[in-house]
Amino acid sequence: MERIRVVAFDDNKDLREMFRMLVEAQPDMVCVAVHPDLSQLQRDVAAARPDVIVMDIQMPGMDGIEGVKAIKARYPGARILMQTVFEDDDKVFDAICAGASGYILKTEGADGIVQAIRAVHGGGSAMTPAIAFKVLERFRANTPVPGQREEAGLSDREKEVLTLLVKGHSYKMIAAELGISYHTVDSHIRKIYEKLHVSSGTEAVSKAIKDRLV
Repeated sequence: MERIRVVAFDDNKDLREMFRMLVEAQPDMVCVAVHPDLSQLQRDVAAARPDVIVMDIQMPGMDGIEGVKAIKARYPGARILMQTVFEDDDKVFDAICAGASGYILKTEGADGIVQAIRAVHGGGSAMTPAIAFKVLERFRANTPVPGQREEAGLSDREKEVLTLLVKGHSYKMIAAELGISYHTVDSHIRKIYEKLHVSSGTEAVSKAIKDRLV
């Protein structure tokens, strides 16, 4: 079985080592590297070839949000899971808009962290419940009034797939729910990205909620 390659960026040495041990204890994961800052971000990511990048949002020098932007600019398909000790609304939305695939609190238990990594790797999104609530509340506040619903030319099946994506389902979960193959789900999601003019699942979910597409 090919293991999920994980790299982490965190300026706290103890947390880095705890994270390394947690990931290495999982049968389906390997921690390929941990780094204390983003000073050599592009080099570090290129060397690690990670499937999932776990990044502290508050870092010395370049912060996590700028880090997400830099990674997504070079690797549009990168899956990035943000971590923080604070439920800061602005930072949450900045990270999501920058292209983060998930956002969890550092107080999340070990099981929650590894589940979040698996969810992000599988094409889904991962958020601590308290953060997910804040995200939905912010999006609802910006939702167009009735009668202003936008259309994006999505087919009925694409809307079904997008609806499940909004609910946080991974590609495998969507495939099981709709009785279609993983490859078919991937094909539908690629078309959804193209029609919505986005490049990540998080951006698709954000646009779907803001524009009331599902």
